[in-house]
Amino acid sequence: MEHFGFPMEAIAIFVAVVAVSIYLDLFAHRKTDEISVADAAKWSVFWIVLALGFYGYLWGRFSKEWADLYLAGYVLEKSLSVDNLMVFMAIFASFGIRSGLQHRILYWGIIGALVFRAIFVLIGTSLFMASPWVGFVFAILVAWSGVQMLKSRGDGEEIEDYSDHWSVRLTGKMMPIYTRLHLDRFFVRHEELFVGREEAERQKSVTRMGALYATPAFLCLATIETSDLAFSFDSVPAVIAVTQEPLLVYAAMIFAILGLRSLYFVLAALTRYLVHLEKAVIVLLFYIAGKMALQSWNHAIGDTGLHISPGTSLMVVLGVLVLGVVASLLFPGNKDDDSAGATKG
Repeated sequence: MEHFGFPMEAIAIFVAVVAVSIYLDLFAHRKTDEISVADAAKWSVFWIVLALGFYGYLWGRFSKEWADLYLAGYVLEKSLSVDNLMVFMAIFASFGIRSGLQHRILYWGIIGALVFRAIFVLIGTSLFMASPWVGFVFAILVAWSGVQMLKSRGDGEEIEDYSDHWSVRLTGKMMPIYTRLHLDRFFVRHEELFVGREEAERQKSVTRMGALYATPAFLCLATIETSDLAFSFDSVPAVIAVTQEPLLVYAAMIFAILGLRSLYFVLAALTRYLVHLEKAVIVLLFYIAGKMALQSWNHAIGDTGLHISPGTSLMVVLGVLVLGVVASLLFPGNKDDDSAGATKG
């Protein structure tokens, strides 16, 4: 297959759809204090339909092969995100963030993810295209992620306390912190808090005096953002393994990320029932690592005669995920233990 490149029509449609969708989502939830599971489910369906609509556009305007590459990357990123959302739940619990504020924090966290994913995708695909040997490095990274997830399952550890995360300590060194939530604000000015208050009360509620204070909401956002950066080191190489074209990789990741906020509230209610989904994700990571290693071997060392088509990858990704969901429904096991083991720090 020739390179997909950067067709201006595809870029314009992608940017327009993403921009309008973000605006609609923000407008729809501008006064929302609490996100219901029903509302989150409706928006999750909206984002999935939107992603499938772009798949249909790629198929009709270009070819099924390009469309399959995009869809395989989208499904893989979506499945990897499920495990990441479990960590987000632990982060919110550590900072005592309620549902309505969670939506606001996730919104800004995802805006940051759009920027950082673009940088990582550009760097990753450039490295991959520069030398086929880079594929072996990516394969090792993806396999390592699978091993780490495998080791973390069923370890019986309690949920990690993220209130002492390194990003929180770094923020505390850069600016003073107001240790209580203040409405839905990330920052609050000194005069808003302490006019007319006693000195003793001031000292109890701040780490040190200053003109501007970071609130626990911002600390939570910083932890979410830095955790997502760590996740990208796993997900970007994994998606590149099935979709080396930069535009398709980025589109796949962005359409998957845009639906994470809504998916988060759905998973918060359903995660205890999807007890075998993480196992399916682990299987996929090892499959992707093997596929990338095989592809790099064919290009860097010698053609083995074994080639995995985009359609095959798509069927494997979808099939393994479906098996994970079906297995969870048929063999629920001990839901409490499995869901605890699935939550990682």
